[in-house]
This record gives sequence, C-alpha cells and structure tokens, in this order.
Amino acid sequence: MTGIEYRFIETNGIRVRVAEQGRGPLVVLLHGFLNYSYSWRHQLRALAEAGYRAVAPDLRGYGGTDRPADPGQYTQLHLAGDIVGLIDAYGSESAVVAGHDWGAMVAWTTALLRPDRVRGVVGMSVPYVPRGRDSLLTMMRDRFGERHYIQYFQQSGPAEAELSADIAATFRGVFHSGSGAAQTFWNPVLAPGGRWLDAHPDPGTLPRWLPQADLDAYVATFSSTGFTGGLNYYRAIDASWALMGAWTGAKIAVPAMFLYGDRDSFGNYASDLIDALPEHVPHLRETLVLTGCGHWVQQEQPREVSDALVRFAHAMYPQRS
Repeated sequence: MTGIEYRFIETNGIRVRVAEQGRGPLVVLLHGFLNYSYSWRHQLRALAEAGYRAVAPDLRGYGGTDRPADPGQYTQLHLAGDIVGLIDAYGSESAVVAGHDWGAMVAWTTALLRPDRVRGVVGMSVPYVPRGRDSLLTMMRDRFGERHYIQYFQQSGPAEAELSADIAATFRGVFHSGSGAAQTFWNPVLAPGGRWLDAHPDPGTLPRWLPQADLDAYVATFSSTGFTGGLNYYRAIDASWALMGAWTGAKIAVPAMFLYGDRDSFGNYASDLIDALPEHVPHLRETLVLTGCGHWVQQEQPREVSDALVRFAHAMYPQRS
C-alpha cells in the first residue's frame, strides 16, 4: 500500500500494529470481521490527502496485533479501551472514530463510554445497537435455537476449521455473497447440520472491486493468524452485555454519521435499528445509503465512502491545521 507506514503501539496491555498515512488531526478507522487494517487502504490515502492523520489498527485478535486466547479478553470494554489507548499513543485529546461491521460496534461503544475522547463517530453497515433486556446471543437463541450463525460461532473449533479449510475460497465466497453483486441476501440461519459457508458459496471469481492482489493479501494474513481472534468477538457477546449494564438506555452524545449499502443483508435484517438511530443517536447528522452497494462499503464504493469521511472530518475539525 503506497505511502502507508506501519508502527506498533502499546495500549491497554496489548501490542497493536497500526497502518497510518498523513499528518494532521487524528482519524481512527476500525475494521470488521474477516478483515484487518488493509480494508481501509483507499480511505487512508484520501484522508491523508485531505489533511488528516489517518490510522487503521489491526484490531485485537487480527493481523499483526496481539491475539489473546481467552474470549473474555474481547469484550466491548476491552476493545474500547484499546482505542482510547491508541488515541493516547498519538498524543491526541480526541479523534474522529469510524468503524465498519464489528469495528462499527467498537466505534459506537467508544463514543458511548468516552465522549470526551471521540470528537465524532461514523458507523458503517452496523447501526448503534442499544443494550437490550437480553443479550444479542440470547435473543438469537430464543428466536432461532442453535441454528443462527452467531450461535454456531460460539463453539471453538468448527468455525475455525470451516473458514481455514480453503482460505481463498472462503474470502471469494464471503466477499461475493456480502456484496452488492449478490443476487439474494444471505441467510443468517444455518440449515440443519449445515455450515456457515453454505450461505457463502465460492463463485470461483472475484468481485470487480477486489483485484487478485487484494485477495492474496487477505489469504496471506489469515493463513498466518487464523480466524479465532475474530470469532472471539462473537464469543464475548454475553460478557459484554453483562458488563454494559450501567449504560442501559444511554444515548450516543457526540456528532455521528451512519452509512450502509442498500444491498447489505444486515441492513435488510436490521432496518428497525436503522430507523431508530435518531432516537438513540440524537446528534446524528446524516444517514447515507449507497446504491447498489453491499456490506463491504469502504471497498465496494471507496470513493463515495472516502468523500463522506472527509466531509464528516471537515465538520468535526473546522479549525484543522
């Protein structure tokens, strides 16, 4: 990735690898499941060219960052603590924090817990999910039994074996089925005796937005790290819910933006959460819907996402240097 530099920082008891580009006010970019800092390659450059210091960590459990073995080390409190420590490491009082997928959850949580350190928050693909009466895992179990994919991910071993059996095929299938090019929304409920990748079959080709070199980067990284770190985010759902009791009913108190693709399966299943955003995020400035785009927004439509991030950062840093 031309122009991007890498460094390691110590934060919250772990060592984190960070990709960074540019100089200026801080913008932090948080990736999601089955990704790492590489997913922000387009936005790092765009933000740097717009006068910002854009930093994209490999989140806890991913890439070159430490990967604690205990799933209990992946709660939202741990993850938000990592980001606050990252902001400290860069010597900033606050930052714009943007996240995609699980990274969006971390961005929302960091803004919720530390509004003094988050100048503005951007969520992509996953809206803010307020703490409910029951945990997400409990709600999915009550509705679907043991067949929802989140429940399937709880058991150590089967998901790891499935995802790592043919890593190139895994990414071809997941990137295709979650993209705007997919003909149907993928089903989050597994068939009896089925696997998660049954809903993400390998098409044998790459989506137009993912060159072979990018697929090679994903394969090389996850061949080295495996998939347990990312799966541990799902395995910490109940622990996060238990720890977040004090924030039941709390609202996001900083300026915010949400963007998602109109061909995103998650947006289809979570439309009620998207509709409720103004209630739970009262300083929401914009909800941007990307036409023809699926789940992988910053890679499928990099220019549109970059432009939105730069626009939001300009609003958050009106006196930027």
